[in-house]
Amino acid sequence: MSFSPFAPRAHRPLAVLTATMAGLAVFSLVALLVDDRLLMGQPVWGKPLKFALSTLLYSVSLSWVLSRVTRFRRVADAAATVFVVSFLVEIAWITWSAARGRMSHFGIATPLEALLYQVAGMIGVVVWIMSAIICLALMLSATEDRALVWSVRAGLLIALAGMAVGGLMTSPTPEQTANPGGVLGGHSVGVADGGAGLLLLGWSTEGGDLRIPHFIGMHALQILPLVLAALRLAGRRLPTLRRPEVEFRLVLITSAGYAALLGLLLWQALRGQSIVSPDGLTIGAGVTTVICLGAVSAAVVLRAGRGTKTAPVA
Repeated sequence: MSFSPFAPRAHRPLAVLTATMAGLAVFSLVALLVDDRLLMGQPVWGKPLKFALSTLLYSVSLSWVLSRVTRFRRVADAAATVFVVSFLVEIAWITWSAARGRMSHFGIATPLEALLYQVAGMIGVVVWIMSAIICLALMLSATEDRALVWSVRAGLLIALAGMAVGGLMTSPTPEQTANPGGVLGGHSVGVADGGAGLLLLGWSTEGGDLRIPHFIGMHALQILPLVLAALRLAGRRLPTLRRPEVEFRLVLITSAGYAALLGLLLWQALRGQSIVSPDGLTIGAGVTTVICLGAVSAAVVLRAGRGTKTAPVA
């Protein structure tokens, strides 16, 4: 069984968004090289570049998802169009703010910035709802390739959870509550934004950072289908892996593992713990999860390898 390629059915608004993000990524990369301004310790054009690349990946994946929708296609297409318009507005705001050397998210120093921040919050809700509608349409669509479509379904569900993490960033910190100023919310937990961070990504190395579970969750939509693609490549040498029921079960196990990773990273961030300094509790939870999922995966493969007859999975 071969891995299904990108379907040819195009969604024009998503194609426009994809092309726009590719152009913005190139522009932001050039701007990084010629503009050395910093904002809270990070290059001003770093945020537009990261948003452009992330949105580029997500829009391509969403186009592929729409190609698999067989029920409520018009509703899903309309939701995707609203998604595109909303995202273009937010990206324009982020780029404009970078050009001015000002904060986009969390900046409320002026009435205009406070208003735009509120609008961005509403856009985030709209984007989440539109993605949920597309996810529901996919869940209700018939499919012959359960492993492939469930890798995408699970990816979308986990991506929705990752998007929801963004809402936690809008809550004021205790310091902001005590001394209201020009900033509302932030990425970091336990430390102020703008401290030491990982190269390129900027994730805090001093405290918790909600951007990590947010990022990991959103990109489940790309990672889980890629895991299935790798599984099918491995199936060329291991016939047992080519069995549809084995593929399907391994996809479900991988999806559960990915969801557990998201939960672990969120738990770590909310405790104000840096991604580079996990404590024994975090390490123990991670190792236990890996061992349990590995054991279940091995059991599935070994059982299939012995030729044990199993009932069809619903």
